[in-house]
Amino acid sequence: MLIIKYSSKYRDDMIFMVLEAKNALGRIPRLNEDLLDVDRYYFSNEDMFWLAVDENDRVIGCIGTKTIGEHKMWLKRLYVKASLKRNGIGWQLLKTAETYAASTGITDVYTRFSKDYVEAQNFYPKNGFTEIAPYEMVKHLS
Repeated sequence: MLIIKYSSKYRDDMIFMVLEAKNALGRIPRLNEDLLDVDRYYFSNEDMFWLAVDENDRVIGCIGTKTIGEHKMWLKRLYVKASLKRNGIGWQLLKTAETYAASTGITDVYTRFSKDYVEAQNFYPKNGFTEIAPYEMVKHLS
């Protein structure tokens, strides 16, 4: 598995993976508008988006970042292919985003998720995040 910067050649495969991941969580698989145009929503604002791809060059995970102020960043769209969860893919995507954040002077990384994202409620605290509001967490990098 590799973590790579998003490229539009993976767009449809990434969208399929996200919809499949939402379906596996019992959610209505709706598409978030930002995933239709990652270049505009992320890169044009100097934000980032990464993909995890397998040995067959298929998307198996994703994560994006949105900077909010000088030292703060939101994590966006952390998804892992349902059949591959608990294999460290989410952790590697998170670490990629955190390493990037630290290299750009970000000190606080935030995330927010729906109450029915039970896996997220366990994943983030295991990775150093603390709750600041219901279903909203922060990790201080420094």
